[in-house]
Amino acid sequence: MKIRLQLFEFEDLSWFPHVIRAGMMDYLRFMISVLGTYQPIVPLLRDALLETGTSHVLELGAGAGGGTEGVLRRLHSIGLPAARITLTDLYPQPTAWQLLATRTPGLGYEATPVDATAVPTALIGFRTIFSAFHHFPPPLAEAILANAVVQKAGIGVFEGAGKHWLEILLAWTVLPVAQLLFTPFMRPFRLSRLFFTYVVPLIPLFTIWDGTVSILRMYPPAQLLALAHRADPLGAFDWQTGKVRHWWGPEVTYLIGVPRS
Repeated sequence: MKIRLQLFEFEDLSWFPHVIRAGMMDYLRFMISVLGTYQPIVPLLRDALLETGTSHVLELGAGAGGGTEGVLRRLHSIGLPAARITLTDLYPQPTAWQLLATRTPGLGYEATPVDATAVPTALIGFRTIFSAFHHFPPPLAEAILANAVVQKAGIGVFEGAGKHWLEILLAWTVLPVAQLLFTPFMRPFRLSRLFFTYVVPLIPLFTIWDGTVSILRMYPPAQLLALAHRADPLGAFDWQTGKVRHWWGPEVTYLIGVPRS
């Protein structure tokens, strides 16, 4: 699928109820963690960290922190025992992040809002964006990459899908069933999550819509590379993009940029 449609996701809307958004983010974090969605790109991330000479990852647009624990543990196990990750977001979720930080050594967070298009210079590290880059229309997506270039900070963009029509079918069939099955096991426990999943099923309904739109809004590799070249007109970074496949089938789309020596 090469088209990209700039549709809207409910979770991006300022008036959207926080309790529903939090339930959707909890589900996303849970499924990404259980399925190990981002495990295939960890070797690429490790190589980028080694090339930039840092062991610190600054995660932008972290949402509820889905998959971050697994990525950090894998970095520790494949040659970067000193790796650490700091979670940031324009809309921080310190309650969810505190749970992750408590049980995962090397995982921390920034409780104040962080704009991915204008990251404070005090927040250093190799920047990553997991499952969130598609939220940004081209001008903002380009601004995120340009800010990394200006501050000479390496950056990796990772989307947990390969942008196929089959993935939209899964968003309408398999994933809602999984949501109904796994919601009682999600932590931290929220009574509101149970209510808006089983009594008034707003969380599953909005998840179906946002999941579908996420795939339609994703940038395929060629578009990611075009954004990178516009954000880096002087060629100060080396860029690579592509897809890697998980052992059980799904793909992860990525863009990685590191400053040239």
